Amino acid sequence: MQNSKLPFRNWLVTMHLLTSTKKSFSTEELRRQLGHKRYQPIWEMVNKIRDVMGNRDNEYQLTGQMELDDAYFSSEIPQEQKDKPLKRGRGSQSKTKVLVMAESEFVENPKKGRKPKRVSHIKMQVISDLKSNTITNIVKEQVDKSAELTTDDSTSYTKLIEHVNSHVAKVVEHEMIPVILPWVHIAISNAKRLFLNVHHNIKTEYLQYYLNEFCYKFNRRYFGEKIFDRLLIAAVSYSSDFKSKIYNRTLCG
Repeated sequence: MQNSKLPFRNWLVTMHLLTSTKKSFSTEELRRQLGHKRYQPIWEMVNKIRDVMGNRDNEYQLTGQMELDDAYFSSEIPQEQKDKPLKRGRGSQSKTKVLVMAESEFVENPKKGRKPKRVSHIKMQVISDLKSNTITNIVKEQVDKSAELTTDDSTSYTKLIEHVNSHVAKVVEHEMIPVILPWVHIAISNAKRLFLNVHHNIKTEYLQYYLNEFCYKFNRRYFGEKIFDRLLIAAVSYSSDFKSKIYNRTLCG
């Protein structure tokens, strides 16, 4: 996975920094910490690490009681769309569709102030559209057949019952989200807040790498210092095919 342009020490320091916080570091801050002059090699290195994170998490499927929903993440408007009028709502050029899944089981007698469900692992996948076949194919790949899915009543989810143990589709009013689909929406809001505060101008084609990092660290939130060791093992076990299409960049994504 190592890039010959950067010394091995830079890879180790970067992995340590990325795993030392629940949040993240901007590429500019990593460049400064590493004492490197150029932005582009650091950005490419970090995204290769994020690619490895995603490859590692793709090794397992989600199972048990689960929540599933879609979300729209802000992203940079594609160059070919910048001269066109900006659409509003779901069809906006500044929004990217993401499918979000969470292992989430009900808790008996939850403590006061706690969520009615307990979360385990999550996954987030950039999708091109909300067609039923698109959603179904991802579920077939990422979700175990024994899973028990809970979703809203979107027509995008009508075929999911064919590939899981059970599927409950509910009309979810906004005030009932914290009860029926709490963890997918907590994950969505936390990821959006992170990207807004730390990362800027993420292009749609690179959004998946940032989601990989968020999910990887969320899924290992109780690992403590061991998360660095796990990432180091993953870095030597999985290859990355990440390649940037833009050179001499000075902005994220």
